[in-house]
Amino acid sequence: MNSTELAAAYGPLVRRIENEATVIGDRILRIDHFLNHRIEPAFILELGREMARRISASQPNIILTAEASGIAPALVVAQALNVPLVYAKKYSPEVESPFLSRIIPSPTKGGDIKLVLSQRYIATGARVAIVDDFLANGRTAVALVEMAREAGAQVMAAGFIVEKCFMPGRALIDALAVPVATLAQVERLEDGRAVMRQP
Repeated sequence: MNSTELAAAYGPLVRRIENEATVIGDRILRIDHFLNHRIEPAFILELGREMARRISASQPNIILTAEASGIAPALVVAQALNVPLVYAKKYSPEVESPFLSRIIPSPTKGGDIKLVLSQRYIATGARVAIVDDFLANGRTAVALVEMAREAGAQVMAAGFIVEKCFMPGRALIDALAVPVATLAQVERLEDGRAVMRQP
């Protein structure tokens, strides 16, 4: 797929964001009620299968994400592609040695978070696709790309359910030469609503 196809708006998700999202100020978009706090199994399956379809050409053999909100969509993508899912730990970051780690700032939580990944689960030469719920600041995704590469893996693609286009995440991933797939792109947040990028 070309970059336009990888970022094509997925109608069912775009409509739900437009109709149901909670918008706070010009930075915070909440769709917790179906994506990452209360999860609707049928819808997450639909989203995960669509993401799997978009990144399948890159032929990943591992899906990589970070806990916690990335796990649900990443698991569905991994299932659809019939490959393992590995997630970097944030909240109890003790893993089997040898391990890779990064300190990343957390705008939503405040302060810094340690992201840790056991090298045992990312083999040299692995073909990794990163999957997460949101692409915003991009710091978690960049840390995952860096750790996967440090482990000797190739990062073939990065897929995000929702991209906030007004934040710097995509530019950071582009700078790492990783193709990006998204299902919905938010141009801006204004007047209590999400303005979506249309196809």
